Amino acid sequence: MIQAVEWEGERLRLLDQRRLPTETVYIDCADVARVAEAISALSVRGAPAIGIAAAYGVVLAAREIDAGDFDDFLKRFIPRCDRLASARPTAVHLRVAVDRMKRVAFAHRDAPRSLLFDALLAEAQTLHREDREIDRAIATAGAVRVNTGEGILTYCNTGRLATGGDGTALGVIRAAWTAGKDIRVFVGETRPLLQGARLTMWELHQEGIPATLMTDGMVAHFMRRGVIQRCIVGADRIAANGDVANKIGTYSLAVLAKAHGIPFDVAASLATIDLATPTGDTIPIEERDPTEITHIGGVPIAPSGVTVANPAFDVTPAAYVTAIVTEKGVVAPHQIDTLF
Repeated sequence: MIQAVEWEGERLRLLDQRRLPTETVYIDCADVARVAEAISALSVRGAPAIGIAAAYGVVLAAREIDAGDFDDFLKRFIPRCDRLASARPTAVHLRVAVDRMKRVAFAHRDAPRSLLFDALLAEAQTLHREDREIDRAIATAGAVRVNTGEGILTYCNTGRLATGGDGTALGVIRAAWTAGKDIRVFVGETRPLLQGARLTMWELHQEGIPATLMTDGMVAHFMRRGVIQRCIVGADRIAANGDVANKIGTYSLAVLAKAHGIPFDVAASLATIDLATPTGDTIPIEERDPTEITHIGGVPIAPSGVTVANPAFDVTPAAYVTAIVTEKGVVAPHQIDTLF
């Protein structure tokens, strides 16, 4: 099984997703700075996966501090945690995981330092294990919605590379396929970093699930031709009103699905739902390096010095979302509060 995030002895091991699909390379992280860098650089990506990586990063942060008392420890521990939490601003899992680890540290302020380290590692491993269980529940709930013979469009990467388990949206697709439903999978390439082409197609190919890759601009054409009957995507943050932040381009797919009468499902864990964020208008949108647009593989594809916009995410209004599939069940966007 693909493992994007693994704890090995005293270090964190990450599958470097920038190198896929041509190379399988791992990054060994022995300190918190390396983990923060890996998250920021997209060596590890996917909202649940970066949350898990950050939790292990907190363990490394604690282990690299030599302090006389807890207050001295906190002075150096909290900035390291904050660095992890700010590595990517849009996905809510990152902040939730770091805050959870902080609470464990405070709960052990009077314990011997060795017990504090052990407690932090145990919490990170629990978070990792919980994500695997959540993925299984999401896959089960979502697969029920899939009809045999459907053409399913997915976007970006939401599988084992993006989570601690089988994945969210891609986990639903995998579960439907495993259940014997004769589905057809269509994958948008997901510009500008091509996570659909490089990562989702790699996962599907590894597991022998037939899939067709298309450019993002081909989606309307295939919807009009009637070969796509359902869209299933993931999410990096869901606002309290059901607005969904996901990889840039998701909103366009949702609008097209609405125009063609195609269900648009979002598969995500409860941790993705941020009740403190009332609407999608208040979700911070990460702006990334312009070279991700102007270069491919280090080769320039645009004139030097051009103005570039490179938001990593967009927000799909709740009105365009048919259902939100979680580990606690399936609801319409306006019913999110019932999950809690």
